[in-house]
Amino acid sequence: MIERWVDASAAYLNSAKARESLAHDPYWPKWNSPWWHMTLLFELDRADAIPLEAAEAMLAAIEAKYLLFFPTVREPPPAGVDLHRETLCHCGLGNIYQALTARGLDLDARAPWMRAWFLRYQLPDGGLNCLDAAYATGTASSIQSTLPALEAVLRADRPFTPAEEEFLDRGAEYLIERRLACRRRDGKVMDASFLKIGFPRFYDYDVLRGLSFLAAWSRARRKTVPRAATADSLSALAARFPDGRVRVEKAGLIGEDSVLRGADGAWSRGPATSFPLLDSARRVGEESAVLSRRWAEVRSIFSR
Repeated sequence: MIERWVDASAAYLNSAKARESLAHDPYWPKWNSPWWHMTLLFELDRADAIPLEAAEAMLAAIEAKYLLFFPTVREPPPAGVDLHRETLCHCGLGNIYQALTARGLDLDARAPWMRAWFLRYQLPDGGLNCLDAAYATGTASSIQSTLPALEAVLRADRPFTPAEEEFLDRGAEYLIERRLACRRRDGKVMDASFLKIGFPRFYDYDVLRGLSFLAAWSRARRKTVPRAATADSLSALAARFPDGRVRVEKAGLIGEDSVLRGADGAWSRGPATSFPLLDSARRVGEESAVLSRRWAEVRSIFSR
């Protein structure tokens, strides 16, 4: 059944409707615009289904629409910029970077500002934060903002630069120090929802996503992850999914509202919409083949 909806999303991305949506805005509306179809196909390990022309159009739209830096109090945006619709956040950029790279676009050559962005906005604690206020004090990263950026930089088919190595190692230490989901100051869980495994993630977070990054980082950087950082999460997941089949425990970001474009061209808040592939992929209680593969990869690396 899901292949039927993969084909439907691919057909949508090839359509005049998708081109019109992209011309108005690369990102909005949630969750039914080219941005979300592409990032979901990537999360399903089906970036190959993204039409190349649509991927090219997305890159062009991003570079035409957005500031190519993250506005903060130290680097404010130009006057008149709509901060909600004309700026990027770290997690959003991290996700679309991965989708376009997986489809085959050479973003190192064509959009080098993207990888430079992630390195530029790493905070002293090793993470990033999509709230500009964090950059006024240089503290308080967000784990949800951090993971997509780390995943994006880890995705490379060439040796890492020294700056990228430092970025990845500091980001991994950020996760390790927090045991994937705990506050440093008191050891308590940051957010109980992080312990539930969700799909799709987009910019949401759960401990399996954190484990997947640490496993891939450990392999790529030939580094050892302290068992104390992963033991609780590994044991909990093994107990919940003893057969290795990971079932969706939380539906990806259901219930948020969106920014919608009216018939008159004006944008306003309204209910978020969905599409068949998204509905099919985020059914709580059903096995996710993608998550089961990620769990198998994690167990393979951390059981050594």
